[in-house]
Amino acid sequence: MRDFIQRIVETLSVDDTKDRVSVVQYSRDQAVQFYLNTYVTKGEILDTVRGLKHKGGRPLNTGAALQYLRDNVFTASAGSRRLEGVPQVLILLSGGRSFDSVDAPASALKQLGVLTFAIGTRNSDSSELQKISHDPSYALSVSEFTDLPSVQQQLQSSVESVVVDVTRESPTVLVDIANKDVVFLLDGSDGTRNGFPAMRNFVASVVEKLNVGENKDRVSVVQYGRDSEVHFYLNTYTTREDVVDSVRGLRHRGGRPLNTGAALQYVRDNVFTNSSGSRRPQGVPQMLILLTGGRSSDNVDTPASALKQQGVVVIGIGTRTAESRELQKISYDPSYALSVSEFTDLPGVQEQLSTVLSTVRVRSTPMAPTVTVVRQPAGRDVVFLLDGSDGTRAGFPAMRDFIQRIVETLSVDDTKDRVSVVQYSRDQAVQFYLNTYVTKGEILDTVRSLRHKGGRPLNTGAALQYLRDNVFTASAGSRRLEGVPQVLILLSGGRSFDSVDAPASALKQLGVLTFAIGTRNSDSSELQKISHDPSYALSVSEFTDLPSVQQQLQSSVESVVVDVTRESPTVLVDIANKDVVFLLDGSDGTRNGFLDMRNFVESVVEKLNVGENKDRVSVVQYGRDSEVHFYLNTYTTREDVVDSVRGLRHRGGRPLNTGAALQYVRDNVFTNSSGSRRPQGVPQMLILLTGGRSSDNVDTPASALKQQGVVVIGIGTRTAESRELQKISYDPSYALSVSEFTDLPGVQEQLSTVLSTVRVRSTPMAPTVTVVRQPAGRDVVFLLDGSDGTRAGFPAMRDFIQRIVETLSVDDTKDRVSVVQYSRDQAVQFYLNTYVTKGEILDTVRSLRHKGGRPLNTGAALQYLRDNVFTASAGSRRLEGVPQVLILLSGGRSFDSVDAPASALKQLGVLTFAIGTRNSDSSELQKISHDPSYALSVSEFTDLPSVQQQLQSSVESVVVDVTRESPTVLVDIANKDVVFLLDGSDGTRNGFLDMRNFVESVVEKLNVGENKDRVSVVQYGRDSEVHFYLNTYTTREDVVDSVRGLRHRGGRPLNTGAALQYVRDNVFTNSSGSRRPQGVPQMLILLTGGRSSDNVDTPASALKQQGVVVIGIGTRTAESRELQKISYDPSYALSVSEFTDLPGVQEQLSTVLSTVRVRSTPMAPTVTVVRQPAGRDVVFLLDGSDGTRAGFPAMRDFIQRIVETLSVDDTKDRVSVVQYSRDQAVQFYLNTYVTKGEILDTVRSLRHKGGRPLNTGAALQYLRDNVFTASAGSRRLEGVPQVLILLSGGRSFDSVDAPASALKQLGVLTFAIGTRNSDSSELQKISHDPSYALSVSEFTDLPSVQQQLQSSVESVVVDVTRESPTVLVDIANKDVVFLLDGSDGTRNGFPAMRNFVESVVEKLNVGENKDRVSVVQYGRDSEVHFYLNTYTTREDVVDSVRGLRHRGGRPLNTGAALQYVRDNVFTNSSGSRRPQGVPQMLILLTGGRSSDNVDTPASALKQQGVVVIGIGTRTAESRELQKISYDPSYALSVSEFTDLPGVQEQLSTVLSTVRVRSTPMAPTVTGKKVANLYVARLW
Repeated sequence: MRDFIQRIVETLSVDDTKDRVSVVQYSRDQAVQFYLNTYVTKGEILDTVRGLKHKGGRPLNTGAALQYLRDNVFTASAGSRRLEGVPQVLILLSGGRSFDSVDAPASALKQLGVLTFAIGTRNSDSSELQKISHDPSYALSVSEFTDLPSVQQQLQSSVESVVVDVTRESPTVLVDIANKDVVFLLDGSDGTRNGFPAMRNFVASVVEKLNVGENKDRVSVVQYGRDSEVHFYLNTYTTREDVVDSVRGLRHRGGRPLNTGAALQYVRDNVFTNSSGSRRPQGVPQMLILLTGGRSSDNVDTPASALKQQGVVVIGIGTRTAESRELQKISYDPSYALSVSEFTDLPGVQEQLSTVLSTVRVRSTPMAPTVTVVRQPAGRDVVFLLDGSDGTRAGFPAMRDFIQRIVETLSVDDTKDRVSVVQYSRDQAVQFYLNTYVTKGEILDTVRSLRHKGGRPLNTGAALQYLRDNVFTASAGSRRLEGVPQVLILLSGGRSFDSVDAPASALKQLGVLTFAIGTRNSDSSELQKISHDPSYALSVSEFTDLPSVQQQLQSSVESVVVDVTRESPTVLVDIANKDVVFLLDGSDGTRNGFLDMRNFVESVVEKLNVGENKDRVSVVQYGRDSEVHFYLNTYTTREDVVDSVRGLRHRGGRPLNTGAALQYVRDNVFTNSSGSRRPQGVPQMLILLTGGRSSDNVDTPASALKQQGVVVIGIGTRTAESRELQKISYDPSYALSVSEFTDLPGVQEQLSTVLSTVRVRSTPMAPTVTVVRQPAGRDVVFLLDGSDGTRAGFPAMRDFIQRIVETLSVDDTKDRVSVVQYSRDQAVQFYLNTYVTKGEILDTVRSLRHKGGRPLNTGAALQYLRDNVFTASAGSRRLEGVPQVLILLSGGRSFDSVDAPASALKQLGVLTFAIGTRNSDSSELQKISHDPSYALSVSEFTDLPSVQQQLQSSVESVVVDVTRESPTVLVDIANKDVVFLLDGSDGTRNGFLDMRNFVESVVEKLNVGENKDRVSVVQYGRDSEVHFYLNTYTTREDVVDSVRGLRHRGGRPLNTGAALQYVRDNVFTNSSGSRRPQGVPQMLILLTGGRSSDNVDTPASALKQQGVVVIGIGTRTAESRELQKISYDPSYALSVSEFTDLPGVQEQLSTVLSTVRVRSTPMAPTVTVVRQPAGRDVVFLLDGSDGTRAGFPAMRDFIQRIVETLSVDDTKDRVSVVQYSRDQAVQFYLNTYVTKGEILDTVRSLRHKGGRPLNTGAALQYLRDNVFTASAGSRRLEGVPQVLILLSGGRSFDSVDAPASALKQLGVLTFAIGTRNSDSSELQKISHDPSYALSVSEFTDLPSVQQQLQSSVESVVVDVTRESPTVLVDIANKDVVFLLDGSDGTRNGFPAMRNFVESVVEKLNVGENKDRVSVVQYGRDSEVHFYLNTYTTREDVVDSVRGLRHRGGRPLNTGAALQYVRDNVFTNSSGSRRPQGVPQMLILLTGGRSSDNVDTPASALKQQGVVVIGIGTRTAESRELQKISYDPSYALSVSEFTDLPGVQEQLSTVLSTVRVRSTPMAPTVTGKKVANLYVARLW
């Protein structure tokens, strides 16, 4: 290869500056050997070529290399003279097939006008080489590279014969710069310490000459060394004075090595951006002044090139220790590389710099210029759409022959015409795209080999839509935007199963000329609809007769005069606010890259202006399925979003279903309820990060997102498929590519540009434009009963619609019309925006065919209209205030309920007129109608003319009063939300009527209204169904009517647990009308006739947690214990013999409904109890800092005297002592000692701690989190008074405000005693009451305040409000994590640990919905062996455990390991089911004392509700184990790990029945004083 290059170079004219040469070598990545402007003599080039060394590496990424050349070598800064009209030639020597795709980059080089010659060996892929080459004939082949001389002459001849037609782009001109953005990049590495003041002065003097202002010059300063730091951005300061002041305050950073390349990349990605104040998109010159004192340690080529590509004018100023060649590379032009001996000489180049700053050579157009060429018409883009369904199998060969004959007549080889073929039946299959083949021969070869697709039904509508979204696009080779005629030839052998109206109309709007050819089995009216003009619909008896219409078709195509009226132009829109959703590939293949993805998301979010009315952000992760981490309305600050992003964990899973994920975000995230502001016109953006090809189809969901106006930006790695990314992206240019996720920062600037200024149509989907205009008319939707019972009357319905449409003002765009037909399901005949002329509407109405089908689901049809027709995307102008009118023609009673959907339409403001026949239900029609008077009736549909005048008068007289909905307000506690949950299983069929009557009679007693009582009814059996929600009806009458219409569902088994969970998640929610957040009581009345087949514990507990008061009423076949579990209180479980006896409990129920005790806040209610004092828990907090050394004995004596007065021995009083200074040391907990003697002995032996500073705030917080807790012996939850006595000898170094307040909220009575060195105001803050702050001169004076302290305590009135008690819970399912000490000290004992884990697992009931297991090993750091969701069988877990290997390492960091499992294992993404209430258990096996502090992480786990069981050997520390364990009794001990079997029984007991709170989360203590008071005497 090297010799071949030399021989070619020998033939070039380099020395007379005609020819230029560059050499680039590549494998996995690229290495530029030299650029086009590196050498100016042939000798230099030949010398360098001879010295070339083989690069090595794999795989072979030819695609990436071609893209690199386009972006970094065929550029002016790299010496390319393309813009001056000099031919650009690329000679590729390749010895294998590319690992990545070459399609897009090869196409990009062709568009750039580069003439590529590709030479490959026998190991190369010839078709790939032809793709890459400018022309297939430019692809040459040799057996081995040693045979290259055989093609040299052929190559030279081809190169010399090239005639290039060059149209110059905008030239480079001298521009006088009025305004500019100037960034200073200062070398702050160790080597510039002495010179930094001179740099600083230089920057200040340059700034003094600038005209600084928001709309004038802007300035930024960045300092760098190893990494980079922005001192201020371009939009930070708007006056020269502020900039200069900031510059004068600059301090040298230091650091090494000097990474100039990384710094250049940093300023490109983070400073020259819209969000940082850069005005590059507006054409303001961008300037970078680099001051450097050394050679860069990293490569500067790529980032320097990237800045030039971006149009940034770089001026490089270096000292004698810098490298001049490097400076020239970096600088925009070699003449812009300036040099000084030392930084003190900088004033000498200031004049030179000023000249460059004021008059610089830039393009006359700031963006990438457009190349305009004059040429003959480029021909046509012709797409064939072939019916490949089962019915055309016999005729397919004739279709294939027909295409061949048409293609023979086209001008493909001279690049005028392009061809694509698509086959379809139920779905679509692209045989090849418009840009797949460039020769007629290739096309004909492929057509001849086409195979019939098969399948049914025939979905012509979907196929037409697919072509619009995926084939008539620039990325698929369409030249529509260049004005090239777009022709579609449809060959169809039957009637479409789906509607063709909307997609056919969409193709016409796109300007596609459609010719439809059908057989005798086709529907001629359908073909005419599809065709661009009815005369373009041709017909043959069979496909074998196609030759008879060939001439007619050709004549029509050739005679077409194309009037190219561009669509609304694409314009740059500056996006003030936007909704941004990140969709992250979390499949198995991205585990290594996930951290980079997370960092990338974080950096993008940092640039957004997050706020409720600014930018909103959501993150979704997907693999096999999708999971929302947070919605668009979850967080309203950037900080919260970033915090959540930092906590993301990789989900894993396979396969990668990108299509399903796109559909998921469309249906669940880009919605109003999830915070999307699409209806308000806020831009919707989706950023997809993916590392592979999708396993499912992305076409339809990608198209649906585009239809919805979502701007999708697809970013993929080299393992993703570029064509797929382009399909998904809003525009092919929005499909970005990186080699690995670590390279994501390289596309951040490109992404930022798209996010801040995106190309959209000048009339985008959603944005609302407010204009003053005449009333726009009405949007009228006809809903036609097309069920079997209306077949005879359908022509009369059709005629009626025609007569109504005749009276509307469609042609002047005032009125719009849609028609929908329904029976069992719905079929849209056309939408409100399908037709714009009355003629089109009437033509379509005349050709309507009766749908047929049964039953008649009017309710579902009404709901469908609400969700799919009365929407902006379907042409509704509701949001613009245009009246919405629905005319229903129904010939029977609905099979399903119409109540909820009819109500939903009314809430939407739709004016519904319902017209029925004698077979209809008049009361149902009145319910549906906007007003009962709008329900009209005829005997038969043939009598419709008799009501036409009445209908028209009603419609015309409508006055629409648009009033906003009432805001959410706080309601009186006398109002409640009541949900009835009815057992509709097989076993209650006979009793259902009695249930219904009972519900009705209860509702009759309620005060139903929007701001009074609200009611919902849910029926369940195997699964659950909502009959109506809490916000469906606002009157008692409507509720009662709906209840009377309830029908028994049936089904089995009876899943009461699932039903309870269902109402919690779907009914007691804000969107369903629940007013729980406003404090309105939530009540659930369960009527059940049997025992549940599933577990009710967790969902019942969850409802109680949510504050829902459940009243369970069961028959004798129900289980009373289960009912009591479910009910809010056992006394709320009521029983009847049969459902006929329900009236007997109505009075009892009414009492509960009207008198239940609940909090005014919606959390779990407070239960007030009266009990005798059980003693007190007394904690002493002692200042053990350096300043109290002399007074410590006096403190110790004081504690002893107080303890002497307490009643410890009869278990009334408990005592704890904690000493603190900088940090805290617990001397003993409240449950450490049970006798007074033990306490006194320990107090007498206390030693002064020492240390500084004095952090009283941290100590108070520590007590709250670690001492006043049940696991540390506190009986606060049992109502025992909590007393804290603080002895402090100085002022706190940290703030005491928040922790002191937290203790007060917890109900702790704090007494603070200080010396003369203390801060009295601080002590008063800490104390429960200012009078509880006492003072002594020295600690030796403590006896003088003992009596005062006693008196204060004795007068305290304690208000005890109990939280949820600790109860024994039988654990059916649990999440169990083993944390194993794998440090150096446990090497010998590790096999015994492993065996122990295995034996414990053998006793567990492992399964996805049963017990889950994870194992983590730790020493210095932690490693997860498998997560809670890794394995779903006991066998897999045991196999993995048997394979565990000892890690080793030191020291032993148990604290860090506890924190690690909390943050990384007990999480949703790792399989933890904590949010669902599943018990969380951690089994720690340790053989030593921790080197780090375990207090905080142990406390955090307890706070999170994790039950920690600590098992240690004799070398572990028992006190530390007790701290870590959930309860001291859960700290187990063995002599050696070989003795572990001895504690297995003890462990099993804990695992199967553990003491936990009846509320799994940390309960809230209300410190408010209520009614039950008693005096707590301390002595």
